[in-house]
Amino acid sequence: MSQESNREEQTTKKRKKEKVPQGEMSFLEHLEELRWHIVRSVGAVMVFAIAAFILKEFIFDMVILKPRLPEFWTNRMFAKLGDIVGTDAVKINQTALKMQSINIAGQFSTHILVSIIAGFIMASPFVFFEFWRFIKPALYEKEKKHASGAVFFTSILFLLGVLFGYYLIVPLSIHFLGTYQVSSDVENMINLRSYIGSVTSISLASGVVFLLPIFSYFLSKVGLLTPEFMKKYRKHSYVIMLLLSAIITPPDIFSQILVCFPLVFLYEIGIIISRVVVKKREKELDEI
Repeated sequence: MSQESNREEQTTKKRKKEKVPQGEMSFLEHLEELRWHIVRSVGAVMVFAIAAFILKEFIFDMVILKPRLPEFWTNRMFAKLGDIVGTDAVKINQTALKMQSINIAGQFSTHILVSIIAGFIMASPFVFFEFWRFIKPALYEKEKKHASGAVFFTSILFLLGVLFGYYLIVPLSIHFLGTYQVSSDVENMINLRSYIGSVTSISLASGVVFLLPIFSYFLSKVGLLTPEFMKKYRKHSYVIMLLLSAIITPPDIFSQILVCFPLVFLYEIGIIISRVVVKKREKELDEI
């Protein structure tokens, strides 16, 4: 038997000893356990959704509909930037975007949809915690120790991504798409449902994109990703991130660059995280 095979066998034995002895669960028992985690997660989302439904004025007037107004924070910052550089080209949303609802139940159904999405965002830390509770019994003691802050960092990164999308990408998208005209004879009267769909999809997509370091950690932990692989395909990844930026932002180069920079930063952080994880795994093998 080769030295490498012997080392892997010893590692397996060691990890088996580290694992907390628990009774083996059948497939149906795993499904039952997963079902209850999902039920609790949905319950938490519904509780926050009900709260968001009740706080209708705040959710819509102060959050959802705010980015289209000149007094929104991002719009004011771009206006100040325009005054500093002496051009109006960078000023966005200086005129409030007009909207309409063309369905009889449009505003009510939109209210329900926004409440559910707001409930999910607010309950996301608990949802991530429930997901962690489901996979935790399958981990070894060292893996549990190293991943002890996974829920915290996942929640923080997701919420930061949502805020990034809401405060930067959403106002830029509203300005570009809401003011774009194929002819001066055609007036933009934006449907409320279309506006809500853009705001929520952009914010949630940004939240998921910001989880890149978390994906790097777990993929490196299971051996599916290495820092060498990420470095080798760095240029390819940058092209993909640029394309992703083009998808979730208006089709102008300024917005794409603004979004691409954080993605590149997160990718480089992912390389560092992958390097640390791989080094720890190699050190554990050397100690055997």
